[in-house]
Amino acid sequence: MSNKILSHEQIQHKVKRMAYQIYEANVNEEEIIIAGIVGGGLSFAKKIQTVLQEITDANIILCTVHMNKKNPLESGVSTSIPESEYTDCSVVLVDDVLNSGTTLIYGVHHFLKVPLKQLKTAVLVNRNHKKYPVKADYKGISLSTSLQEHINVEFKNNNDCVYLSE
Repeated sequence: MSNKILSHEQIQHKVKRMAYQIYEANVNEEEIIIAGIVGGGLSFAKKIQTVLQEITDANIILCTVHMNKKNPLESGVSTSIPESEYTDCSVVLVDDVLNSGTTLIYGVHHFLKVPLKQLKTAVLVNRNHKKYPVKADYKGISLSTSLQEHINVEFKNNNDCVYLSE
């Protein structure tokens, strides 16, 4: 059984709100790196990037973060842009769902290997089941769910939605 948590319109509002929050935190930056974790995180990052490009003159650079979400330690983390391009920059690491925090903590760890102006995290859904001390600085919605429940995020052309299933 699935329940729709967020409709397409609600997701669009959350993307816009989060983009404005990111802009406010980076109002003096000439460049902002939006680093999307492959999968739903990258899709969500592209949506944030699109809104940011509409509201600021800053250069918004999309960075793809590659990792095996099931076992990030084994596969390691890599990015589509070299470290030199995000050194001393403002970076926002983006994922679709913050579950245990494993994916986000390994992503954060990767970016902290170089000096940054600031590193923030953004997620569409925060489930509050953290195994690691990582939090989302920008979040679309926070849900208190049981461990048996599952969040499905679907990014489809003009039909994005978030479902909660058991």
